Amino acid sequence: MDLKQHIRGIPDFPKPGILFYDISTLLRNGLAFRTAIHRLGRAIQPYAPTMLAGIESRGFLLAAPLAMELGLGFVMLRKRGKLPGETVGLDYALEYGTDRIEIQADAVRPGDRVVILDDLLATGGTMSAGIQLLRKVGAEVPAAAAMVELTFLGGRDRLGVPCEVLVSYDV
Repeated sequence: MDLKQHIRGIPDFPKPGILFYDISTLLRNGLAFRTAIHRLGRAIQPYAPTMLAGIESRGFLLAAPLAMELGLGFVMLRKRGKLPGETVGLDYALEYGTDRIEIQADAVRPGDRVVILDDLLATGGTMSAGIQLLRKVGAEVPAAAAMVELTFLGGRDRLGVPCEVLVSYDV
């Protein structure tokens, strides 16, 4: 199955000149969604993860069902103030400003092998911050994964770990 056929491009969203790759069309097709999860599972199994982490919010849509399929735990990396209990956070730079992601302090154990997932790898800023945050709480991060990669933005170069993707766009 060609997963690209299930991802639509929406021009000028969220602002003029941007072509937004919308995975909601893939998610609403049960066979395409199942195929994507299955392929991601095959791609990350060689990294022997003990847990998966999803980046808020669309990363949850991939990491949670994939964790179920593989029989692994799932942990959320969320925006500031969204998690209960003690949290550990990391501020990171965006194109214009900064942002912060957090994890519950007891979400992973030192030495857990955590593969991090998001729907899209673009510039790599958020994914790189997620990797740093997971390492900050003691996890090993053997790899990252995404459904879509915008290769022309060079995001994987910022990660420092292998990155598995299902669909790539060069422009």
